Amino acid sequence: MKLPDAARFDTVCIHAGQEPDPSTGAIITPIYQTSTYVQEELGKHKGHEYARTSNPTRSAVEANIAAIEGGCAGFAFASGMAAIGAITTLLEAGDHVIVTDNTYGGTYRLFEQVLTRYRLTFSYVDTGDLDAVAAAVQPTTRMVFVETPTNPILRLTDLAGMAELCRSRGLTLTVDNTFASPYVQRPLDLGADLVIHSTTKYLNGHSDSVGGIVVARRDRDIEWLRFVQNAAGAILGPFDAWLVLRGTKTLAVRMERHNRNGLALATYLAAHPRVQKVYYPGLPDHPQRALAERQMRGFGGMLSFDVGSLEDARRVVNRLRLIALAESLGGVESLICHPASMTHASVPLERRQALGITDSLLRISAGLEDEADLEADLAQALG
Repeated sequence: MKLPDAARFDTVCIHAGQEPDPSTGAIITPIYQTSTYVQEELGKHKGHEYARTSNPTRSAVEANIAAIEGGCAGFAFASGMAAIGAITTLLEAGDHVIVTDNTYGGTYRLFEQVLTRYRLTFSYVDTGDLDAVAAAVQPTTRMVFVETPTNPILRLTDLAGMAELCRSRGLTLTVDNTFASPYVQRPLDLGADLVIHSTTKYLNGHSDSVGGIVVARRDRDIEWLRFVQNAAGAILGPFDAWLVLRGTKTLAVRMERHNRNGLALATYLAAHPRVQKVYYPGLPDHPQRALAERQMRGFGGMLSFDVGSLEDARRVVNRLRLIALAESLGGVESLICHPASMTHASVPLERRQALGITDSLLRISAGLEDEADLEADLAQALG
């Protein structure tokens, strides 16, 4: 079953990296639940020696997502944060990184509370402002770490412009593409060097697996990440790899519905008298709507809205019946969270307030339910 060279996105999602099992013909990649592999004789094996180093199920999901993102190689890790940690091993003590200011709270925690202990330094900048990024470059800057759309304010970065800036300065451009998914946005096509995903989210899509992946296109990054994946050992297990493979087969059709429901809920909330502000790149009044149309396919399933007070936010989430109060995103079911006390609790209060992450802000991951049912649930909760 050879994938055509010009295969389109939907076909790549279903077939890339996967061949029928040679021993049985099974069309679905098996779960190779093994810790080691018997060798035929000393120095002769069948391509695998030890499961930390390689596993056929993990290899399949790595090849699959690398193809989906248009990269040359993928490396699957035990979580999205483990994937980000692997990226930072490309740096050395004394190096400086420019980071999207409204980045995920767990990323901020890793950078500020762990990696600063190893003499890495970080500057947090609105990467939607290329001039601000250029001004933040120091002699020791080695990487720009971009999250777009941002979590949870949905601010965008011009990836083609950022790639040009990074190339001119000799910087590595790393993009966390979790919020968008490769269906909506393709950072490598726009000039990025590395792409990161929490596979827990849209790639898996069913809220039953935790994992992460890095997709690379440069040989030197691929060589190092392969070494680090084995040396540090924070690998994705075979069952989780199989679950993600199941998820990517339906990525294209799921994202169409996520896009549709995200836009429908954002439009509904923007017109609701009890909602003060809605953050969604597909709304006409979003300041970067034109950029979203240029570099995204659809506007995604993530949106945030402000209801004015912590008391009102608490009342809304406690009254919802269909939309579940939970962290995470990108699953088939709709979720709502309170970023200030959940996903971004590790970010200092003054930083949250400066970014617009107020105590009255709520974030929705629009699932695949009927949009009318989701709107009805919000209507009764907003009262």
